[in-house]
Amino acid sequence: MHMAWFLSYAVQAWGQPWAGRAGTEWVTPDLYVDAARSLERAGFDYLMFEDGSFVPDAYGSSMEWSLAHAAAAPKHDPLPLVSLIAQETERIGLIATITTSFYPPYLAARLLATLDHLSRGRIGVNVVTSHNDRTAQNYGQPAQLDHDLRYEIAADWLEAVRALWDTWEPGALALDETTGTFADPQKVHYADYVGTHHRTRGPLNTPAGPQHHPVVCQAGGSPAGRDLAARYADTVVAQARDVAEMTEYKADLAARAAAAGRDPDDVKVLFLAGFTFGDTDDEARTALRRKQAYAAAHPEVALASLSFASGIDFARFDLDAPLPPVETNAAQSVVGLHLRDTEGMTLREIAARRSTGAVEFTGTPASIADAMAEAAAASGADGFMVQAPITRRNVTMIADGLAPELRRRGLIRDGYDYPTLRENLLAG
Repeated sequence: MHMAWFLSYAVQAWGQPWAGRAGTEWVTPDLYVDAARSLERAGFDYLMFEDGSFVPDAYGSSMEWSLAHAAAAPKHDPLPLVSLIAQETERIGLIATITTSFYPPYLAARLLATLDHLSRGRIGVNVVTSHNDRTAQNYGQPAQLDHDLRYEIAADWLEAVRALWDTWEPGALALDETTGTFADPQKVHYADYVGTHHRTRGPLNTPAGPQHHPVVCQAGGSPAGRDLAARYADTVVAQARDVAEMTEYKADLAARAAAAGRDPDDVKVLFLAGFTFGDTDDEARTALRRKQAYAAAHPEVALASLSFASGIDFARFDLDAPLPPVETNAAQSVVGLHLRDTEGMTLREIAARRSTGAVEFTGTPASIADAMAEAAAASGADGFMVQAPITRRNVTMIADGLAPELRRRGLIRDGYDYPTLRENLLAG
């Protein structure tokens, strides 16, 4: 199985036990470098840094909740951080988020080629379309474009970026001191890309990196998102609540990839996973019940998350009445997953379900390793992506508790066979 970690360059576990100096330490690279080294030792494929360009103000029609609870804000740009982590690690992949809605293709292609050089071939890009009107307004637009149009633009964006990476052929850097030729001009070309939404002349003034095309990651949930992932992604962040949903998603994406002329095995689908550990299974179940009780006592946590994903103020609905129909132009698949099978439930009951959008594993490291193996075998999943704040305790439980159990079962790698992220992803 491939393993990764889904995280933000944001405040980690504010107000939670074992969070260390969460209020100040999240800014500096040390916390993330330590985590990356531990997860590299554990054999993880990559860290994936999500990102966003707004302070949420949908819940309660105010920024108050987000800022008071450090929920999705404040947040730093992960692109500079990954270069620092790359210098302190050797093999683990580093994937940073870029929005296709607001980054010009040339800027993105050049940034990613540079990072691919700095990381010696371990960089990837998580392609997002940005879902919130506030993001659009921060970039000078009145509102977000229609959901499916954003994905159409994203496909055009990826074609432009790939055309720019291809402006430098393999072997373009001659480095011939005898003739004095640094780069072979016959192997550097104009892109001259003209699409429906993007056009770019090229060539890049940055040579192609070790991977030539940095790894593309995508979180395709809606039909439009799944189509984009199937056509372009090397690895996919997937959400499911159980093995049945995992199986449906993996089969659907494989069919879409084949229809797009790709080998489905080249698209590595990793499902978001949450973990509740204990020294015994009973202890873990007790810890899970505590989490569930907290969710039931604090419905505002789930409602703020739904407001973030949808742009809809869930504070305006009656907690003890059934939720009326809601429609959103924002993160449609995320909202749909959280509200699936809720007909007739009150909003309080929906919030108390503590739906994280991840498949949940509860038990000892050994019993969880067995459950992960069963889930992957039954669904065809290529692996899992840890969804948890970066705290030293969380990292230790995964890297030094769970990973050794997975390795004993031959489920994850014991070392890296190749120097680049792409090669290691395709290795199994």
